[in-house]
Parts: sequence; structure tokens; C-alpha cells
Amino acid sequence: MNEPIPVTRTVDHGTAKLMPDVDRERAWLLTVDGAPQSYVDLDAPAHLEFEYARRLGHVLDTVGEPGRPVSVVHLGGGALTLPRYVAATRPGSRQDVVDADRGLLALVTEHLPLPDGADIALHTADARAWLEAAPDAAADVLIADVFGGSRVPAHLTSLTYAREAERVLRADGVYLANLPDAAPFAFLRSQLATLAAVFEELALIAEPGVLRGRRFGNAVLVASHRPLDTAALSRRTASDAFPARVEHAAALRDFIGDARPVGDEDAQPSPEPPEGAFGIG
Repeated sequence: MNEPIPVTRTVDHGTAKLMPDVDRERAWLLTVDGAPQSYVDLDAPAHLEFEYARRLGHVLDTVGEPGRPVSVVHLGGGALTLPRYVAATRPGSRQDVVDADRGLLALVTEHLPLPDGADIALHTADARAWLEAAPDAAADVLIADVFGGSRVPAHLTSLTYAREAERVLRADGVYLANLPDAAPFAFLRSQLATLAAVFEELALIAEPGVLRGRRFGNAVLVASHRPLDTAALSRRTASDAFPARVEHAAALRDFIGDARPVGDEDAQPSPEPPEGAFGIG
């Protein structure tokens, strides 16, 4: 059998590369301009490699009854890791994936085909524009994992955007976002304040070293109108191969401090990662 070889292609927003994992037979790492974006194991779609993806997976596992189909909107596609995870763990789920990079979606679906029978619709569009055109109360879960290069675009950080996300979710829906930052957490605190102005319940999942300000990293923000099962989330994240903490209630209010919601007029992208924060050799 031929060894898989890396695939490099110029896509709409950079240079994408698919690299085979030498340790897992049909597993691939996707990078864009050298920054790791996604990891997919075609033989084990429920395997999540990246820390932040595992934390998003823990939240998805605690939404409603285990295994029950859900309707999910994914803003940001990458290698379609999370849509594959939902299709494997919640068969029958209806999913929409929105990504502005048509070339990247074409590369991924050509070389890493989606599983047969999965109800996953792909849309080439700007995430906010697509959201603004989406119907009310259409999704159980909305996941925002959008990066322009290595930064979350500014127009996906404002109160107007957060209200659109809330509108598209059902009454008991859950909003998730992958957000990078480092101490003093001006971006992350402003995002929490923005979502707190729209949703009644918030939680934040992050590695303790990031929360203590020791390094730049990703945090997963969770927002909903219904109480979140933070006890179950805490158990799952604490026992993970990459342990994390779940902050909520008073501790999260203290973390937000005097941060204010972000308007469109003063929205900023997430901070530029320090050199080498997410790069690979």
C-alpha cells in the first residue's frame, strides 16, 4: 500500500497543507500558512486531537440526551472535525457548516471525504452574513470557530453579532466559541461581557496555566438561556488528557470585572498570537 503523502494547495485565504499522521493510518493534520487548523482521523471521527476541540466535544456531549440528534451550525469549517464528531456521536443530526474559503472546503472534501449518510450542508459565505440571513430558532447548537489567519475577525465579536447568534438558536440552545487570548485577557473579558448581555448563563473552559496568565492559549466560551451542566462539564474536562477548569457563576463574574460589551464601532479582532504559539516545525 502506498504511503500517504502531504498535499499542499493555495486556497482563498492562504496556503493549506494536509499532512498524514505517521502514528494513525488515516489521520491528517490541516495547516493554513503553517498554523495548525484541524486534525481528522477518518477511521475514528469521534477522536478529537486538539485541546480546544476536545473541550468543545465535552460540551456537545452534555447537550441534551446523549446520542440524541441535534441541529448544529458551525461557523468556520477547517477540516470539518466537529461536524464529523457530531455525525458519529449523534447520528441523524442536521448540520450546516459556513466557511468563507471555498478552496479550503474543496480541498478538505476531496481528500478527506465526509462520511456517507451524514446530513452536513456546506456553505461558502461570510459567517456573519450567513447568520443574518438564517431563520429564527433554527439550531440547537451554534459553534463559532472562525479565524482570519490566526485571529478571530472583529465583526464576529460584537453585541450585534451575539444577538444574531442568539436569534438563530432555539430557546434552549447553546452557543460555543473558541477564543484565543493571554493575560490580562482584555479580549476574552470583553467577549464574556458581550455574551453576558445576551445570554443568561455563561461558562468558560480553559487550561489552568492559561487562566493564571502563564501562556497564550484557547478558551472555550459557553452561553445559553438555560442552566448549563457545569458539574458534568467539570468532571469531563478535569479528567481529560489535557485537563481544564470550568469557570462559572461568581468566579466568572469576577473574571469579567469591569469589561463592557463590544459595539460594532469598537470591535477588535482577537490578539495576534506570539511567535510559535500555535506553529509546528
